[in-house]
Amino acid sequence: MTTRILVIDDDTNLQYVLCEYFQENNYLTFSAFAGHEGITALQENGPFDIVILDIMMPDMDGFETLRQIRTLSMIPVIMLTARDDETDRVIGLEMGADDYMHKPFNPRELIARIKAILRRTSEPSDRKPLNPTGIIKIHSMTIDGMKRKVFKNGQDIFMSGVEFDILHELAISRGKTITRDHLLNIARGREFEAFDRSIDVHISRIRKKIEDNPAKPVFIKTIWGKGYSWSE
Repeated sequence: MTTRILVIDDDTNLQYVLCEYFQENNYLTFSAFAGHEGITALQENGPFDIVILDIMMPDMDGFETLRQIRTLSMIPVIMLTARDDETDRVIGLEMGADDYMHKPFNPRELIARIKAILRRTSEPSDRKPLNPTGIIKIHSMTIDGMKRKVFKNGQDIFMSGVEFDILHELAISRGKTITRDHLLNIARGREFEAFDRSIDVHISRIRKKIEDNPAKPVFIKTIWGKGYSWSE
């Protein structure tokens, strides 16, 4: 099946380059040159497999566009930024972005990241679950590794692909300390250079969704200087 990519960016030259490069790699590309055009495309021209989203756009910036995307879909989103500002990346991750790339970038690396994200979100994990059904039950939490669903007290908790992978990895390794580097590789699908706070931001978002009091987490414990652990 042909991968369908939505690129939301007001840079016409970049749109042309990406369209040509994606076509050479047998990807079908739809271009939107403004945030509201991208939202309309998701609603009227979807489904898409992934969104490439620029932060700096004139009518509606990438953050607001991402917020509106997340009200419609949990589709993977890679955000693009021309500013070397960690704050932008933290905000984007907190809002549900799956990955970040800094402009200018190599289109080959973008293709690699797209493949990694789609592989991670479409293929089952090769790790063995804790029981044959792939369902992990820990106190009020139920994690369905096959359906990629998380429930707390019977309520469905929406997770991005990255969040689910991190949560699932911690749960199937409960009682063990998982390093931040290992979680980063799980999140990315392969090794990529990342800024220091990326995993911390993902963990913070997960805690807000599953913990009664994120400031005093019960499920995900911080192991200072090492990483994180799912509490036994």
